[in-house]
Amino acid sequence: MRHSQLRAFHHVALLGGFSRAAKALHLTQPAVSEQVRKLEQDHDLLLFRREKKQITLTPQGEELLRLTKGYFEIEDQIGDYLSESGAAVEGELRIIADSALHMTAFLGPFRQKYPNITISLRTGNTEEILEELRAYNAEIGVAGSLTPGRDMKVLNLGATGITAFAARGLLPPDKTSIAFDELTKLPLVFREAGSKTRQNLDAEAQRRGITLKPAIVAEGREAVRELVASGAGVGFVSEAEFGHDNRLIPIPLEDTDLTMSESIVSLTQRQDVRVIRAFMEFAAGTLARQTPAKP
Repeated sequence: MRHSQLRAFHHVALLGGFSRAAKALHLTQPAVSEQVRKLEQDHDLLLFRREKKQITLTPQGEELLRLTKGYFEIEDQIGDYLSESGAAVEGELRIIADSALHMTAFLGPFRQKYPNITISLRTGNTEEILEELRAYNAEIGVAGSLTPGRDMKVLNLGATGITAFAARGLLPPDKTSIAFDELTKLPLVFREAGSKTRQNLDAEAQRRGITLKPAIVAEGREAVRELVASGAGVGFVSEAEFGHDNRLIPIPLEDTDLTMSESIVSLTQRQDVRVIRAFMEFAAGTLARQTPAKP
């Protein structure tokens, strides 16, 4: 196994083709193809399925890609360490959050402090967030869990109650709250099964011996919000994520204290990546300043 063979494989797998990898590595396509062929031959592995002009990773290739992501990240960390004195922190920080609202207090000030870091932000449910972090497809996650696993570093953002919400006019004007058992009689708009909010609601329903049957299951919080705003039914969200939308009104649940905990999480083994370390330290400092001092 040679470093050049792993690098060739890594770029082909990441970029989805031999020609793209060759361009990124400043090599010819035959040279990249030969490096990958030798890697497969020397270790008796099939890393790519080659069909017509398309390639896809085999299960062995997917596992090797997971390992090479860590391998080349460590190589980058060594380079960062050797050049760290006086060098500005730069690079890409990929964030995946269950709601972008949890990041509003952090991203503006963080960008002011680290203008050379490019940030991308996308949304997903808690299950997806943890999977993406472990697959090295994101650096920072914001998830509805305080116990994501021993392999994660966790910053607690606190907890808020879960509230129902609906379009204005869907319920009678005097209906300002809902008993939990009443939910069985209403059209419900739920998120996908990996949603922590949905899991909490299902667990409470099971505890009470009732069944909550959604009228609609939607992928993602924004899809739920738009469906509820159209009058399709009643949705659920943590109070911290309700935000401001004149089309919608919150409807507290009367007889339950369901809450959603939120955490900023990142892989423990990646804490030495400079952009991750910079963000986690910045977030920890911000949270400390927001916490009132004890008398």
